[in-house]
Amino acid sequence: MKETSIRPNSRKAIKYRGVECPNCGHPLDLTDRFCSYCGQLNSTKRLTLKDFLNEFVLSVFTYDSRFRHTLKDLLFKPGTITRYYVDGKRFHYANPFRFFLSASIFYFIILGALSFFNENDFDLSNTNININDDAIEAIDEALQDSIPKIEGIPVQFNKEIQDVIADAKKETAKKRELKKAKDSLGYIYIAQKDVDTLNNVEGFFRKFELFRDFYKTTDITNTNEALDSLHYEKTKINAWLYSENEVIERVEKNPLRFVNYLASKTPFFLFFFAPIFAIFFWFIYSKKRANYMEHLVFIFHIFSWIFVVLLISLIPDSLLPTQNLIAGLLLTFIGPFYFYKALRNFYKQNRVITLIKFVFLNIVFMISTSIFALIFFALTAAFY
Repeated sequence: MKETSIRPNSRKAIKYRGVECPNCGHPLDLTDRFCSYCGQLNSTKRLTLKDFLNEFVLSVFTYDSRFRHTLKDLLFKPGTITRYYVDGKRFHYANPFRFFLSASIFYFIILGALSFFNENDFDLSNTNININDDAIEAIDEALQDSIPKIEGIPVQFNKEIQDVIADAKKETAKKRELKKAKDSLGYIYIAQKDVDTLNNVEGFFRKFELFRDFYKTTDITNTNEALDSLHYEKTKINAWLYSENEVIERVEKNPLRFVNYLASKTPFFLFFFAPIFAIFFWFIYSKKRANYMEHLVFIFHIFSWIFVVLLISLIPDSLLPTQNLIAGLLLTFIGPFYFYKALRNFYKQNRVITLIKFVFLNIVFMISTSIFALIFFALTAAFY
């Protein structure tokens, strides 16, 4: 840009330039429009509203230029964008980690806005599932009484059959007694000393069942009061477990909000899961020159593509009666092909080797994500 093409009142005009960078103090000439050290605009003009808006628009379009190049190559050059980036051609591309977070967060912002308008359409409050315990017991007794004494076989076998029937009847009687106790109190009480004799898993769930039934029966929300009433120690685990009743209440009252809450944590799950998944790439591509960080960039580009597809599908899917139809079709039919082409373009191996590694990585991804997602979202739900 020639000096004559700069408007006289522009902040870039020569009359507003100084001999020292206003940002870092680096010496400048009047011919320097920008500081060669920090890139700051060489201008002493006081900021006006017009200047502020111009800088804002410029910053948006500067990022938009990188965003546009990243988006175009991410969609239509699978793996190639990663190759360009790791080879040092980064000027026209957004940072992979920043782009991933931006795309995923932007997706959930729009999803949340759309869900807000559809929230009233999702109501499970009137859904009741009733189990008739008397009917179950009647069927149980009928089945037991229908087993006759079998003639013509050794006596011990008949005795064993009768013992099994007797045990079943005792179990039925025990269930009936527990049902009566629950009908009278609203919950089946189990003392803490009895819980302590059980294994950790069984004890945890028996305690959770007691706390849940007690909460629903008494409507006692104060944790200390509830534990005193139940004669349970006020340990951290007991206090936390009883306080989870309030979480369950919130989930039951508004399940859609809870689903959206868990879904909003997906970017953070993928962000922390990606370094683990990159280990498998580093393992099966150990003979390639790509290092661990380059594998990680590749994974973040793949994850970014998924969220871009979800973003593209979001508005059309919201207009269709079947939810997530377009997104499901794109990810199911185009997703595998995109991932295969990305592996081919980035790692530059032949089709057979790439296909074998493609299958292996998909299996690893499904197994590992299932395990880590279960742990991650269980912990997330526990602190909802």
